[in-house]
Amino acid sequence: MTTTPRTRRYVPGAPSPRSVRLAAVTADNWRDVAALELEPEQRDLVAGNLYSIAESKFDPLARPRAIYAGSELVGFLMYDVGDEDPRRAVIYRFMIDRRFQGLGYGRVALEQAIEEIRAVPGVVTIAICYEPNNPAKQLYLGVGFVEIGSDEDGEVIAELAVQASA
Repeated sequence: MTTTPRTRRYVPGAPSPRSVRLAAVTADNWRDVAALELEPEQRDLVAGNLYSIAESKFDPLARPRAIYAGSELVGFLMYDVGDEDPRRAVIYRFMIDRRFQGLGYGRVALEQAIEEIRAVPGVVTIAICYEPNNPAKQLYLGVGFVEIGSDEDGEVIAELAVQASA
């Protein structure tokens, strides 16, 4: 997720973070997902949603998810399980639209993604990669990810150990 550090905002009429849910990206919502936007200074931190949706159509392991707060589309994430190791999931796209940053939706969506992945049999580790200057680093570390190094592109790799499903 890309977000600038700030205190939680209050926006009258905004859905509660408790109403956040993950949903499939479908023929009905993909255009809206593709239209989500980041702040200009955040755009280099994550690949665009349209690219990600296209990528997911050619990668059978990709699991794109729309993030809703109530009925409002607020973000997008994508992960895969088992690309190189069936015990490892990787969250490699995560963003909250600029209009909805700072409302608590990102944390709840990330926690829900972790729970969704935790339910996949055999997964013991979730990884996330991000640019070193990504302010969402604090969110990732706050939910328990631990930085373990960098990849060949200089992105930080952080991992979270999860118990495998029975």
